[in-house]
Amino acid sequence: MVLSRGDEFPLHQTPEPVAYSGTDRNFYDRYFFNGYAPDGSGFFALAFGVYPHLDVADAHFSFVQDGKQHCIHASRELGMERMALEVGPIRIEIIEPLEILRVSVAETDGLAAEFTFEARAFPIEEPRFTHRIGPRTFMDYTRMTQNGSYSGWIECDGKRHEMAKGTLGTRDRSWGVRPVGARDTQPMPGIAAPTFFWQWTPINLPGGSLFYHLNAHPDGSAWNSRAAWVPTGGSVDDIREGKGTLETQLIAGTRWPGSGVLRLEVPGAPSEISLTAVSRFQMRGIGYTSPDWGHGLNHGSLSVAREDIDLTSLDPLQPENLHVQAICQAAANNGEQGIGIFEQLILGPYGPFDLTEYLDGA
Repeated sequence: MVLSRGDEFPLHQTPEPVAYSGTDRNFYDRYFFNGYAPDGSGFFALAFGVYPHLDVADAHFSFVQDGKQHCIHASRELGMERMALEVGPIRIEIIEPLEILRVSVAETDGLAAEFTFEARAFPIEEPRFTHRIGPRTFMDYTRMTQNGSYSGWIECDGKRHEMAKGTLGTRDRSWGVRPVGARDTQPMPGIAAPTFFWQWTPINLPGGSLFYHLNAHPDGSAWNSRAAWVPTGGSVDDIREGKGTLETQLIAGTRWPGSGVLRLEVPGAPSEISLTAVSRFQMRGIGYTSPDWGHGLNHGSLSVAREDIDLTSLDPLQPENLHVQAICQAAANNGEQGIGIFEQLILGPYGPFDLTEYLDGA
């Protein structure tokens, strides 16, 4: 048995110390943040993951400036201590659970940051994501999602950016099982390559926060979807749930979203929101689908590196470039104007978009 700081808190889920998390080697526990100025500029994002069975923790920070995405990746050995929320230069502090968190990035190769997230309302709990490929569990996790405001600063290559008043964004916490670390070398019989379809649209409107997501099979049928609304300042009792559909226009030659119309059946929420992309963020910059800095990979006792991504010249159909967040202006049919994210990842064919090959574009 291995005791850690976590054992001092009432966090146990099994009869064992917190250092152990069941038996699945793909168990993970992750923080995610993104933020943007009111006009959609100055986008930043951060991911921080703990992988107990791999005994690894990693963290990633990205900031978009002048058409380039500047990234810091950090990875370390966990040492079976899950309560140490620090990897290299990146650190998370929980000031008030479910309300206020602070993030700092110590100066590293020209990048530094310090900012505080303050919730706009109580977080929503998304429905449990359980998906199997044949008999193998591909995903089984829970996520809570929360919109909020930011204050603080980011420095990139000697230029300091104070966060403008009205800087908003989304943070989430997810935990459970998904593919992490080195890929399983044994393929599933009869399955050449896994397919995946994902859309996620956390939207900040003056009157509240709107959340919609869709996981779908290649024929477009949903295996996980839900829409939710919580008014600004709302408590858990104010959260309303319902259904939604998202009509999407892809950018020609890509699998990236250019615009969309979200139609909703959720009490208190607008019944229709039009989304128009104003800029793009590559999720590989915070580890998702990154060939070199994928989540949970073992880089030794401590490894830190900078990466710069030219957003104007990359190949949109390379696998590592498929997963994006589009920063969108949001226009609701009740007259409210807001801003939010349209995240999308499509692997393989998808009938509703007339994608017939594994990596063809619109």
